[in-house]
Amino acid sequence: MSIVSRGFHGRRGGDPALPPGQYLTEDFPVLSAGPTPRVPPAAWTFTITNAAGASRRWTWREYLALPAERPHVDIHCVTKWSKLGTDWEGVSLDTLFEEVEPDAPYAMIECYGGYTTNLPVEDLLDGKAWVAHGFGGEPLHPEHGGPARLLVPHLYFWKSAKWVSGIRLMDHDEPGFWEAAGYHNYGDPWREQRYEGD
Repeated sequence: MSIVSRGFHGRRGGDPALPPGQYLTEDFPVLSAGPTPRVPPAAWTFTITNAAGASRRWTWREYLALPAERPHVDIHCVTKWSKLGTDWEGVSLDTLFEEVEPDAPYAMIECYGGYTTNLPVEDLLDGKAWVAHGFGGEPLHPEHGGPARLLVPHLYFWKSAKWVSGIRLMDHDEPGFWEAAGYHNYGDPWREQRYEGD
């Protein structure tokens, strides 16, 4: 009988900024489940719809007119790479939700290309999440989710959905694309919540 529980591997290199089981990379690996959607900014829109059916839609121009923030955050992929001290530009979800009452506890993130991921609404508010359109001082490239992606750095990076097109609030939780395929429903990297049952 093993006395070491599954998933206990310590921190590589002893870096306290790395969650368990992660390794540090200087690159920005590109991982996608399908082809990269190419969404011209002029055609991009973002819509939040609450559980009561009230919605607010922003065009690219309207979105860029909102106050932007520049989060400096670490990101952690479920495939075990971590990139520390990344620099982004985007609009806080707190700003976007000023125009739509968050009236339900769960959110489904919807994206161009059909990708979805689910999150508790509380993980989108209070300075925890952004719709990001810039990375490293440049516009966000399509392979990294441009023109805009969700950024939720305290969870595994699949929750930071690429090519984001909207958020639909829900009274009950539903799995998104990877969650329905066996990934963990929440995805906390510090608890190694990679797959269902972790």
